[in-house]
Amino acid sequence: MSVLVVGLSHRTAPVALLERVSVTGDALVKLLHDVRQDACVAETMVVSTCNRVEVYATVDRFHAGVNAVSALLAVHSGVPAEELTPHLYVHYEEQAVKHLFSVVCGLDSMVVGEGQILGQVRQALKLGQKQGTVGATLNDLVQQALRVGKRAHTDTGIDKAGASLVSAGLALAGDVAGRRALVVGAGSMSSLAAATLSRAGVGDIVVANRTYERGARLAASVGGRAVEFSAVPRELAAADLVITCTGAGRHVVTPEMLDGAGREVFVLDLALPHDVDPAVRSLPGVTLVDLETIQESGVGSRGGDAVESVRRLVVEELAAYLDAERVATVTPTVVALRSKAAGVVESELGRLMTRVPGLDERARDEIAMTVQRVVDKLLHEPTVRVKQLAASPGGDHYAEALRELFDLDPKMPEAVREVEL
Repeated sequence: MSVLVVGLSHRTAPVALLERVSVTGDALVKLLHDVRQDACVAETMVVSTCNRVEVYATVDRFHAGVNAVSALLAVHSGVPAEELTPHLYVHYEEQAVKHLFSVVCGLDSMVVGEGQILGQVRQALKLGQKQGTVGATLNDLVQQALRVGKRAHTDTGIDKAGASLVSAGLALAGDVAGRRALVVGAGSMSSLAAATLSRAGVGDIVVANRTYERGARLAASVGGRAVEFSAVPRELAAADLVITCTGAGRHVVTPEMLDGAGREVFVLDLALPHDVDPAVRSLPGVTLVDLETIQESGVGSRGGDAVESVRRLVVEELAAYLDAERVATVTPTVVALRSKAAGVVESELGRLMTRVPGLDERARDEIAMTVQRVVDKLLHEPTVRVKQLAASPGGDHYAEALRELFDLDPKMPEAVREVEL
């Protein structure tokens, strides 16, 4: 099985198309199971964020896997395949791993270096695990990717090189200190928004969320106040700074709610699909910044030396991961060889005891230990060397040679691999 990635992002598709393809909630779960049920797919995970939708899968056939995933993305999004396909990218095997490492490090984000993608990939993994669509291969790969992402943020200056989407959006609002803010939603992005507003000197922060208790916890953490979600129209009448990211899948802020505000209002819509009706742009005094605006502005799109450091880190970690994977492929053959050797030792010792029944227990133990030491010493060098050689390109051929030289049952290494999984 090989790792395949099929997806689209802000780099390959307009935000309007990403909005149509974006999947959340029950739709995301349905997509997961539909991909997993395809005959060529063994495992799958979906990363769906405000600027990317990517399906990760382990497949036994490249073309069949690409066709299956692409078709399912079209079906689930309602976007015709001929319209969707030109915006899709495909990564396979080594390039799929490199792409995931780059994504978790923030290199592929709309705002370079943003850290939210780490949590989003972690949540995608957890959902796949909960739904039973993620197995050992994707679990190991994503866990390693998350470690690479943490290392990038810890060991380099990538955090300072770029900003979060929240910071990038607010950078277009000018000085926000002393303004009255309304945060709609209480998820990870909204929490980041509230914290960012608080640090920027916004003293009056109101949080509106469908689940009042969750909104109240967020409001308390920044010294603000919480209101019921139904109070959004009323609070909009008093706010001059609005940040929204609910994942509602529909417009929660409409022109009617802001019409006649009679003042300057800055609205930051970080949701996909959009929370704010684009028509609010036509209202006097209202400035709407959404993902398209941030993308066009180029805020946070460069990272300088920090980006180069992370790129080198990705190359280094990719090489280490591939080496470990190649070594892992030969391990079942080594185990199978040692298992066969143990069987030969046991058989020959049994035959010796039958031929020389008068041996006392001490002599039998000493003979057994001697024979085992001889076998271990003979096998030590070739098994160590085959693991070392396996780390090089084409290393799987050494395992094949080992199986041929020692006449190993071709089913035995696979049986060992299944037990390990």
